[in-house]
Amino acid sequence: MNLHCASLAATISSVCSINEATHKSRTLQKRVNSDAPIKLSTEFLSHDSLEPTTKPCFCGRRHFIEAATLGTTLFPIQPSRATNPPREYTALLKKFHPPRPDWYEEFYASVMNSATKDYEAEVAMYKSQIFGNLKGKGLRILEIGIGTGPNLCYYASGSGVEVVGIDPNPKMEKYARSSAASAGLPTSNFEFIQAVGEAIPLSDASVDAVVGTLVLCSVKDVDMTLKEVRRVLRPGGLYVFVEHVAAKDGTFLKFMQRVLDPLQQTLADGCHLSRETGNDISRAGFSSVELNTAFLSSATFINPHAYGIAYK
Repeated sequence: MNLHCASLAATISSVCSINEATHKSRTLQKRVNSDAPIKLSTEFLSHDSLEPTTKPCFCGRRHFIEAATLGTTLFPIQPSRATNPPREYTALLKKFHPPRPDWYEEFYASVMNSATKDYEAEVAMYKSQIFGNLKGKGLRILEIGIGTGPNLCYYASGSGVEVVGIDPNPKMEKYARSSAASAGLPTSNFEFIQAVGEAIPLSDASVDAVVGTLVLCSVKDVDMTLKEVRRVLRPGGLYVFVEHVAAKDGTFLKFMQRVLDPLQQTLADGCHLSRETGNDISRAGFSSVELNTAFLSSATFINPHAYGIAYK
């Protein structure tokens, strides 16, 4: 869900997005444990949001994964399966990320791919600090709100890394795949799934790390997303994050954030300027959280930023 942001002041531009191996010798086998049911919290499946089904409540997310990806090429030349999620998951997508016009999603993805260069240049030093914990290790990494893939260059090089990127906007996929290739990630080691952070279509304890940058500002339910992050992480796993948060109460910046928040949500795909995201992460139940703050001149009203690592 990239669920990524750019500054509102630049074009009133703030734009925010929450974003099978080609069996070379193995598949991304850990994405689905076919021997154990994949759990999806029943709170996602309210009677008013899903049609009755004879399948065991999309609780075994196994149905989604098998139908969407197994037995097919992970890095497709054919049309992406990200645009055709199963009916059960489509209901969840609509619940947490109401459909946008196709032209809007295409335009938004294009803007995010070209209009955030100044921001990315400035935030690079902070990303380098935290992503250094991932680079060069053989890890299976999930990135929520992957968007156009600007983070992949920090952690996705090398044949030992497997990356699953999720984003509710399927138009992000072509840019994310290009970024993965530029980072040196083998095509068979990258997968894009159209999905939301509130209902991650992976099994419990299935990834070594979760990455999320400028995502929690635009998800519909922050606590539910963080709960899902903890669920899919293996014991000892890392949640690496960069998020913009609300300014201190009583400041002019906080006043402006409150004034601009409704406009920001409309123009920037649901991005909120005044969420206390750092506090949300700190109380989400991780064993420990390393949290730092920074101000970025290129982000204007989208400040300060909280960045760090949370450990399961």
